[in-house]
Amino acid sequence: MKNGKPYCRRCIGFHGDLAKPLPQVEKNVRLSLNYGLSKQQQELSSKIVENFKAGIDTLVYAVCGSGKTEISYGVLAYAMSRGLAVAFALPRRDVVIELYLRLKDAFPDNKIVAVYGQHTSELEGDCVILTTHQLYRYPHYFDLIVMDEIDAFPFKGDPTLIAFFHAALRGHYVMMTATPSKDIIKEFHQPGKDMVCLRTRFHKKPIPVPRIIIAYGVAKFIVAVKKLKEYRKQGKQCLIFVPTVDQAENLFFYLSLFARGGDYVSSKRDLRAEIIKAFKQGKKQYLVTTAVLERGVTIRGLQVIVYGADNDIYDSAALIQISGRVGRKADAPEGEVLFLAERKTEGMIDAIKEIEYCNTFLQNMPPTDG
Repeated sequence: MKNGKPYCRRCIGFHGDLAKPLPQVEKNVRLSLNYGLSKQQQELSSKIVENFKAGIDTLVYAVCGSGKTEISYGVLAYAMSRGLAVAFALPRRDVVIELYLRLKDAFPDNKIVAVYGQHTSELEGDCVILTTHQLYRYPHYFDLIVMDEIDAFPFKGDPTLIAFFHAALRGHYVMMTATPSKDIIKEFHQPGKDMVCLRTRFHKKPIPVPRIIIAYGVAKFIVAVKKLKEYRKQGKQCLIFVPTVDQAENLFFYLSLFARGGDYVSSKRDLRAEIIKAFKQGKKQYLVTTAVLERGVTIRGLQVIVYGADNDIYDSAALIQISGRVGRKADAPEGEVLFLAERKTEGMIDAIKEIEYCNTFLQNMPPTDG
């Protein structure tokens, strides 16, 4: 009890202004894209809209780089045009900021609002892009929530954030992921729910299959240095993933003695946004990073090294997501993914099997489909 009232210890840190309900008024919605959707993307987009109209929740099970976000544009446009309260929720702030910019361009005639930590002065709009932590500001508010990266930290397995999601919903939802758990798949085989799948990337090229390199001690470091120098000669950038914040700083310190043009980022790194921006602009050749860049990164010609891929933090889902950073551009669909480790793990083997399985869907398909 506090001040004579019961309170939840999990929720006590969440306090602040709540969103004000907006009148339901039909709006003009213009979707502006400088590219077209593939035939498969269009079919799935239409199916999601049909499900929403019928009151059916949808799981979009789509590989990294398939265009999951673009598949959701149709249902976002439909709901906004009818004046419904619409949200696009993600677990991580960095991805919210990037998606906000994309949706502003995609829906230039509508009010798109971003809500995340230290950015909460404006809460209402035609479509609210927000972190899952901010859903508490919207009790029984949204007619549609598109929820991406449902398997990502910190949303995954957090009962408080999951409760915020359901408490904010008064209508129906679309969940999206490249790596759904067995429990999630089972859930969407229930009445009132549907699962749609997209196992190929939009450019219809194979997903680069990771390669395992076993190396011990200083030999592992030497492999990383050699690879960075090789990528530099090829004019390619590289992300080096490590399990912890301390390892990011330490590994970069030693790499910088042999390979210039790099930096490191983590959740605790000052000026993280500026460093990531410089990397995306091609001003840095490599970044040592924790899971903060596991998702939401699309860079032409990117290469990836998972340094210590045998760490327990790297299950198959995490490794699939990391691998999915490579080969996302239609004009650069190839690239290298290295699992640098001292032993093979079940997560590494399962990630490779899943990626190889998804690539089999390309065998009997034409090069393009629309």
